[in-house]
Formats: sequence, structure tokens, C-alpha cells
Amino acid sequence: MFGGRELPRRYSELYIALRNALRDSGVEEANVEARLIAACASGKTVSQLLRDLALYDTDEVERRAADMLARRLKGEPVAYITGVWEFRGLPMEVGPEVLIPRIDTETLAEEAIRFMMRHHRDGRVLDLCSGTGCIGLSIAEALPQCRVVLADISGEAMEISRRNAARNGLEGRVGYMLCDAMEAPPVMSGTFDLIVSNPPYIATIDILTLDPSVRDYEPIWALDGGADGLDFYRAILRNWLPTLRRGGALMFEVGEGQAAEVKDMMRMAGLHGAESVLDTRGVERVVKALN
Repeated sequence: MFGGRELPRRYSELYIALRNALRDSGVEEANVEARLIAACASGKTVSQLLRDLALYDTDEVERRAADMLARRLKGEPVAYITGVWEFRGLPMEVGPEVLIPRIDTETLAEEAIRFMMRHHRDGRVLDLCSGTGCIGLSIAEALPQCRVVLADISGEAMEISRRNAARNGLEGRVGYMLCDAMEAPPVMSGTFDLIVSNPPYIATIDILTLDPSVRDYEPIWALDGGADGLDFYRAILRNWLPTLRRGGALMFEVGEGQAAEVKDMMRMAGLHGAESVLDTRGVERVVKALN
């Protein structure tokens, strides 16, 4: 398997074989993905795998790893294969019902945490279009006194976010709201010191141009932002601003080239101090403004 080596072999050799197969197929993050597949196939965490690299695997581990590798080489995202992905160090369950958390989105979580630490350590936060819950759960983990509400239209996504809260020991710090970000907030939603949102922002026509690993596997409804990709920003600014407390902040993740238009929308809605924040690649990834 993986080049005809006889079994058993060490976990380090399994990892190298997976890495080489992924690299030869053009997978950019071959090192990371090989560790994830080897760990999942062996029933270990990545840290446990690294600890046990000198130990020998089993025929069953090899079979599971080969199956996972075959799925990955057909284009399926490794996060859906392993069922887990890390976001700011927190393990997140993922599945076809939710988008896979991206490192770009960590910029939004970090800006949100920074704002709450400075101004509202015990405040109330809404994570709108929450998906896995990665943003809101990161805030809850960093700021135990904050009260975080995860809000999404998908009941399946909400169940995944509940399990992620439990996985990270955050159940008591998080509430849930099943709602449509395109509509007015449910009655008795309350008000918030911070609203964060990573809404769908891909223009409908551009869905067809996405990488197949995204287009063919991740939920289209969580990607499609309408004709120009900006429908959700308009709706949130129209419907949800009444829930934002005076002195509170609204923060969006935006797609490449969208920051200027979203900042203009925020100003037109009466928010002030609109500015953008660069992600690790130098892209204007977060737009934020104050109420």
C-alpha cells in the first residue's frame, strides 16, 4: 500500500507516504492534510499521532488511510473526510451541512475578541450565519464573561454548532437562535454589543468558477450571496441594526474586492468609523463600524 511497502510500518512512514501521494497530486497543504488523515485513520488526535510516530500501525489503520486518501484525490475536502477541522486551536466538527472554517475567518474572530476585550468584556455577542459556530465559540472561549448567541437558518448547522460547543466545554457560555439573516430578527432577540457575521458573499454566477472541492462538496446556500454577492450585507444592515446597542460594533467578513462597497453601505446605514482589516494574505477581509 502507498508504494508497495510491506506491513506493518511506523506511523512516521504512513505519514510520509500520505504526504508524498498528496504532494504528487498537487495538494498545496500536503503536510497538514497527511497528518490529519493519518491521525483520523489511527483514531488519534494530531498531537497523539506526533507522539506515536515511532510506533507501528495496523492493517486496519492502513486500510482506513488508503480509503481516505482515495476520497481526497477525487476532490473531497479533507475536513469532510476526517470530520474535524481546527479554528484558532479549537477542534470543530464539520460536515456537508456547513462550510469548512477558513484561516481567513480567524481575522474576523480576532478582531471581535479584541473589541470585546477593550470595551465589553461581559457583553452580549451575536454570531449571525454562524455555521459551525467557530467565530462565536472562539469569542466565548477567549472571554468567559461574554454571552454569545449563535444564529443560523439551518437546523443541521445549529446541531453541529451545539456539538462543537460541547466538544470545547463551552455549553454554558453559548445560546442559539434559529433564524433567517435575510429577515427581521425573531421577537425577543434582545440587543447586542457586537454583531459578527460571515455571510454568503459569492456572486451567483461566480459559483460555477469555484474550485471543485468547494463547488461540488460545500453547501451552495452558504456561499451564494446573490447577483453581486452583497445581498446578505444589505439585509443585515436593513433588518438587524436595531439589535445593535449604542457604542456597539458590527463586523463582517467580506470577499476580495467587496470591502469598499460594504463600508459605503455601513455609512449609509448610519454607522460610523467604517474601516477594513487585512487578513494574513494582505486582503481586505474584515469590515467593521461602530453604532
